[in-house]
Amino acid sequence: QVQLVESGGDLVQSGGSLSLRCAASGFTLDAYSIGWFRQAPGKQREAVSCISGSGSVTNYIDSMEGRFTVSKDYAENSVYLQMNNVKPEDTAIYYCATGFYSDCFYYGDPQNVHYWGQGTQVTVSP
Repeated sequence: QVQLVESGGDLVQSGGSLSLRCAASGFTLDAYSIGWFRQAPGKQREAVSCISGSGSVTNYIDSMEGRFTVSKDYAENSVYLQMNNVKPEDTAIYYCATGFYSDCFYYGDPQNVHYWGQGTQVTVSP
């Protein structure tokens, strides 16, 4: 059974750091890509970043460059999103998801991805 479980969301002050985890089960991450998405209140869900089966990273938000880093831990079958120097505009529910693609080509549009975790809330205070 395919399952994705996010954790690590919290209330943090602007400029602080968070590490989000996406634990996968039912499949192995060495073959498939995982995307991170977020949805802020009143806004559409948007792609944040994706890491392919081979470990290549694609980022989708210019403002995250130099602040967010995505990585895999094959032993834990988990993907991490390290968020540094967070800003109030990063406040959102963060989701991980997979479409069982080997690369990240389709992850720019959340509609191409069909297996989602339940999400974890990140709130950044000014």
